[in-house]
Amino acid sequence: MQNIKSKLTTVAKLSPLAIAIGLASAPAHADLLEEIATGVTEGKTKLSFRYRYEFVDQDGKDKDANASTLKSRITFTTAPIRDFVVGVEADHVSEVGNDNFNSTENGKTEYPVVADPKGTDLNQAFLKYGGFESGTVTFGRQRIVHGSQRFMGGVAWRQNEQTYDGARVEYGFTDALSADVSYIWNVNRIFGPDGADSDLHGNIGAARLTYDAGAIGKFTAYDYYLDFDNNDGLSSNTIGIEYAGGYALSDTTKLGLKAAYAMQEDTGDNPNSYEADYYTVEGSVKFAPVSVSVGYEVLGADDGVSFKTPLATLHKFQGFADKFLVTPPDGIQDTYIKVAGAVAGVKLAAFYHDFQSDEGSTDYGTEIDLVASYKINKHFGVLAKYASYDADDHATDTDKVWLQLTANF
Repeated sequence: MQNIKSKLTTVAKLSPLAIAIGLASAPAHADLLEEIATGVTEGKTKLSFRYRYEFVDQDGKDKDANASTLKSRITFTTAPIRDFVVGVEADHVSEVGNDNFNSTENGKTEYPVVADPKGTDLNQAFLKYGGFESGTVTFGRQRIVHGSQRFMGGVAWRQNEQTYDGARVEYGFTDALSADVSYIWNVNRIFGPDGADSDLHGNIGAARLTYDAGAIGKFTAYDYYLDFDNNDGLSSNTIGIEYAGGYALSDTTKLGLKAAYAMQEDTGDNPNSYEADYYTVEGSVKFAPVSVSVGYEVLGADDGVSFKTPLATLHKFQGFADKFLVTPPDGIQDTYIKVAGAVAGVKLAAFYHDFQSDEGSTDYGTEIDLVASYKINKHFGVLAKYASYDADDHATDTDKVWLQLTANF
């Protein structure tokens, strides 16, 4: 572990320095090199570790999965250098003990999938400019997380995070109106740096315009244009709008409402011609220390071609058992209830999902999810999680258990 930490520390410190020296080679003021040196020496280094044990009992598989993995991460960001910041982040995923699970890359298909392949990956390497009065421009490999992450996220639950190679502009026109626009040419997926499914590349555009109407709520219009070179069937254009708002009944009681609608159609060289709808609504009531949410989410279909969200943080949606990472051809309706609260500093949440097809009348199954987390102190935290999917006409019965320890420095 010490050897891994040493190598990652060297990469983190040398990479931004090399980029900064490259910038200094252009004509500049005589004191630029000194400013660069100051930016590097006053930069911040962070270390984080996440150990996780994941158990999977899945009908139809000969063996149960027992995955014991550790993610080690080092992050370095310079102090501002003439409004520029350089950041670099490296991850190393290792197996602790045996590898009795299907990592998607180790060929152990007799086990259920636990998509945490081992390896070292450059998670981020970016140059950010913040010299605008109310905006930033970021270029390079970076983390991009939009809203609830239903259409674009980091999949941070998996040990190897999803990041993006591209250029991003975030700008606030007023205190209420802001825009977030990205052009992306490569998606670094969760399957490790060398896996067969490790990248999605092509021409990817993501644009969001958000208006904060104060007490009325927040409105966001968005457009996600995905034209992939190496997976034509996922190429699509999605246009939609979402709303999030709330109303306080008292100091301890608050009502909440979230709603969204989107339309998706094929684009690029997608061999399928289709138009499918997405919509969701969720109402909540919070009466400290407990909150209850009830929601309904639909990913539609058009003649056997379903609405898809390949860049989403899919683990957040449709159950922790991950039985719907690929939307079924007849679409899906997810009716769910969530109860959350805290006891003696332990955060608790329970979910119940009922899954149906959107086209036809197929009962997919039901799922129960439980999660408990506790922050020991500013450095350490623990989490326990359980998912039980009861299959009807989709996939097979599956039980999953997670035990996790995090450390941040």
